Amino acid sequence: MMNKFLLAALLPLVLAFSAGAQSDTTGYRIRIRLKPFHNQYVYLGHYYGNQYPIDDSALLNDQGEAEFHGSRPLGGGVYLVGYPDKKQFFEILLDKQQHFTILADTSAIPEGLRFINSPDNELFNTYQKYVHGKGRSIDEARARLAAARTPADSTRWKAVVDTRNRELHAYRENLVKTHPGSLLATLLTAMREPEVPPAGRQPGGRYDSVYVYHYYKNHFWDGVNFYDDRLTRTSFFDTKLNRYFQQLVYPDPDSVNHEIDWMMGYASVSPEMQKFLLLKFVNRYINQQYMWEDKVFVHLFEKYFSNQHYPWLNKQGEETIANRAYSLMANILGSFAADISLPDTAGNLRALSGEKAPYTLVCFWDPTCGHCKATLPLIDSVYRSKWKALGVHIFAVGRETEGTRADWMKFIHEHHLEDWTHVFDSKQAEQDRVARGNPSYAQLYDIQVFPTLYLLDADKRIIAKKLTFEQMDLVLKAKTAKP
Repeated sequence: MMNKFLLAALLPLVLAFSAGAQSDTTGYRIRIRLKPFHNQYVYLGHYYGNQYPIDDSALLNDQGEAEFHGSRPLGGGVYLVGYPDKKQFFEILLDKQQHFTILADTSAIPEGLRFINSPDNELFNTYQKYVHGKGRSIDEARARLAAARTPADSTRWKAVVDTRNRELHAYRENLVKTHPGSLLATLLTAMREPEVPPAGRQPGGRYDSVYVYHYYKNHFWDGVNFYDDRLTRTSFFDTKLNRYFQQLVYPDPDSVNHEIDWMMGYASVSPEMQKFLLLKFVNRYINQQYMWEDKVFVHLFEKYFSNQHYPWLNKQGEETIANRAYSLMANILGSFAADISLPDTAGNLRALSGEKAPYTLVCFWDPTCGHCKATLPLIDSVYRSKWKALGVHIFAVGRETEGTRADWMKFIHEHHLEDWTHVFDSKQAEQDRVARGNPSYAQLYDIQVFPTLYLLDADKRIIAKKLTFEQMDLVLKAKTAKP
């Protein structure tokens, strides 16, 4: 029960809030008394992936009071009240009720938090206090377990840890049941981990690993609605997405694209969720970690960006996505490599399509590039000792940047790279090609660093790209291994 002293302290804020709420119920109006700060700015922000955008700021008066307010409601989710140093904060919930008061003693969070006219945050604060206390007791029991010196002590403290974890789980489940429809219940439901039932056991009591995997994956998103944009303003949703794609989705473009389309199908009815997911997927796949991810980015562009415009994406962003997609389209893994026709060291035109070999390593390099100078002799050494016997031919494209054709010729002769086919892509040749309406070879092969290596089969299909020469060696070893 609230004591008389606390009631007296709250009364001015209660009256002021009530008066304001009667005259204005639109937008958001969050009044705060933040001890021990005064005459400093405090901030209101929210979670967004691994970022913390600031939505509002307010100047505390001499009594440490301030107000966050705006004419439009804020999107629901988990918000952060940031201290003046912008390094520390505490969490609050925002949903339908956005006119309320916060009384906070920052020396004791969550115990030092009080809310007026915010049932969501009263429930959230009660939950936080329980979890805070239970978490400390679990940590203490784990410390006792780690320090146990006898089997009996280990058994006893393990049982204590298990019991307290079950109590925490039961508390969360009861909260979901007793407060259906609340934002906290929605978040706790979305955070659940699938519990694999005792089925599919092998002899000895072990689970069938395939059964466990499929059950876990199929139930990973139980309780999650991809049209609920409140999830985008949490600390766990982005992490859950990362874990799903990294651990449960088969590493293959068709599998990844299928999962993306499934999520986007639901998210399309929520502009904020659609924005969150598209930004996440574009930023993840614009620079590929694995060769096959080129198909994922091209799929994103063709399905979600090529014929659609979004208010949150400016023209520069649209052009960046489009240019990256067009650079990848010409060199998708498994597709035919674009032909290259350039003058060789004697000035005669040589075409990539004219090179006949079981495997062709296309090497884009720059004679003034320090890394190229160190790497090309190593590539030649591996070529002479191993690759040549496997039927590999090297088609090297020297790119003119700061150096000259003479620098290119000098490097080739000094390092005795005579067994390679060498062609030179001058600045003038590139300009002429682009002027005729053709993409440059740098664009066709998405050249962003030197050297860049592509491995082609006998039909000039791309079987590996943008790997180091050591990785190319492993690919060739796998391709040429006898069954």
